[in-house]
Amino acid sequence: MTRAQIISRLLKPALFILLLVPLALLVQRGFSDTLGANPVETITHQTGLWALRLLLLTLAITPLCRITGINEFVRLRRMIGLYSFMYALLHFSTYAVLDHSLDLIAILADVVKRPYVTVGFSAFLMLIPLAATSHNRIIRLLGGKRWKRLHRLVYFCALGGVLHYLWLVKADTLSPLLYLAGFLVLMSFRLPSQVRARLRGGWRRLSLAQFGGRLLKEES
Repeated sequence: MTRAQIISRLLKPALFILLLVPLALLVQRGFSDTLGANPVETITHQTGLWALRLLLLTLAITPLCRITGINEFVRLRRMIGLYSFMYALLHFSTYAVLDHSLDLIAILADVVKRPYVTVGFSAFLMLIPLAATSHNRIIRLLGGKRWKRLHRLVYFCALGGVLHYLWLVKADTLSPLLYLAGFLVLMSFRLPSQVRARLRGGWRRLSLAQFGGRLLKEES
């Protein structure tokens, strides 16, 4: 088997099943009444987290290809992106149906009033055209360049998802800050090579300066 066949015939089906596991566990917990004191909050939180995780995983495909030299990993990106949209749709549906009983006025008021809801809702809206244009036929209709420009919205979706999580958390912000750090690292791979080289040079100079400062302190 070629590398492309291994990814398409083995890794992709395995990943397809694996990405359904979080949803299956939520359903199982629902039937066994183990979703906690606030089931709606648990479902909303878990579906939102998985939407964000998978969105960041789609951004990780390009760095993974560069680091490993295995460009065939790109074949997994569309499926992961669609799963991210599925969890985002479940996240929003739980919020709209179970939390607000499809009260559109209450939902709109919440979107306007709370910044974290505004950012999260905006990110979800931007995901819709990305999911809708994931089919090969749509890509051909749009043309490669226009499709790529449209799908750069994924960067804003991921940033919006991270900020939504960060602003939502009141006390322990360590987890959302880790997601933010991961997003920034993944975005650094999108910087032009000249910028990356300057940044690496800056970090090296900074490290040398710190090392020199420590030596001077020890000598004194």
